[in-house]
Amino acid sequence: MEPTREHREFFPAPGIQRVAMLSVHTSPLAQPGIGSAGGMNVYIRELSRHLAQRGVAVDIYTRRDHPAVPPLVEPFPGVRVYALDAGPATALPKEQLFCYLPTFVSELAYLVHRQQLSYDIVHAHYWLSGWAAHLLQRYWDVPFVHMFHTLAVLKNSVQASPPESVLRLQVEQGLARVADAIIAANPDERETIVNELGAPPSRLCTVPPGVDAEHFRPLDRAAARSRLGIPLDRPVALFIGRIDPVKGIDVLLRAWQRIAQELAPRQPLLLFLGGGFDSSAGLRPDAALSRVIADARELGIAETVRFLGSRPQGELPLFYNAADVCLIPSHYESFGLVAVESMACGTPVVASQVGGLRFSVEHEVSGLHVPPNDPAALATATVRVLTDHQFRTRLQVGARQAALRFSWHRVTTVVARLYEQVARRGILQPCGTTG
Repeated sequence: MEPTREHREFFPAPGIQRVAMLSVHTSPLAQPGIGSAGGMNVYIRELSRHLAQRGVAVDIYTRRDHPAVPPLVEPFPGVRVYALDAGPATALPKEQLFCYLPTFVSELAYLVHRQQLSYDIVHAHYWLSGWAAHLLQRYWDVPFVHMFHTLAVLKNSVQASPPESVLRLQVEQGLARVADAIIAANPDERETIVNELGAPPSRLCTVPPGVDAEHFRPLDRAAARSRLGIPLDRPVALFIGRIDPVKGIDVLLRAWQRIAQELAPRQPLLLFLGGGFDSSAGLRPDAALSRVIADARELGIAETVRFLGSRPQGELPLFYNAADVCLIPSHYESFGLVAVESMACGTPVVASQVGGLRFSVEHEVSGLHVPPNDPAALATATVRVLTDHQFRTRLQVGARQAALRFSWHRVTTVVARLYEQVARRGILQPCGTTG
């Protein structure tokens, strides 16, 4: 494959030679949309891949959650993923994993000692990994960079799911004070980490995640629909995400009930990509997806929704391009990678005006903002995009242009520079928002 321009650029030999990435509760190799896998998995995988392209070796450590998971995988040149035994080799709720963290740290430290590895930076993702990284930071005497991805204090503020534990709140507050540097996904998150968690402002760097604009790009819409068996004249909306209360799926279904009624003569269709199918039960929907399907039936809209489960990243451009609009009704979103992937494909977004979506989606340029937890507003905005061809065309052009601001090349440049500064144990240079 012909290398892209950014891959051909000359990068000086990095001062950072090897990085340990920690992702305890989910593997970057897991398929987003199933269980707890989502945008964070994509972030770790893509950042690691791009760092490796610059000559930085990356070892990712995660917990083995299935007996069939191999202990070591090398998904890209220069990137290794180690699955460590810490607790039973099965998927566990995140709140149950804390008690296995000492075992995880012990297994990791022993592996590193046995293989005579050393690292310049430990980069942790999510609070569970942060707790483990802090122990390793003290044991190895190396700098510790942290990214929360989601914050308990913000999740609790929207009251869309059971409250996060006091333990998580306390650990996140501690991590904000001990990490050598913290990466925030958006300016609002940065302010929360400083003002609510007490992190020194000088240790914060705001770096929104990126998007692979070569993979996620506009395709022939007629061809995409033909492959999915969808007529060209049928209005199509798309939802992609984990089945989690914070994703606002309840709002999505109630909004779609209104949309399906208003546009009934045109037979609107909602493509729902999330959850999974249990191969041991004859490919029946798993428990989470079954609940969503039951809710749709209760609302009388099941016939207008196509439940497809989660799909691999390689297939997603097909669905983005087949859709007229992508719906993101989240109650809370640190960044909203789905929004930028959709925009990169030239598909406008209707999204809740929360968290990172306030910054990634430009109102009436690349999509529309709606108040969170408001099915009527979501329905009205969606109908506008589906029925106003001229407006939708303008958003399609704006969406692609807006998405190009979020490149992994730019993200990696900022993160690599941050690593260098942290490794020198010096004062961090001012770090603004990329994009």
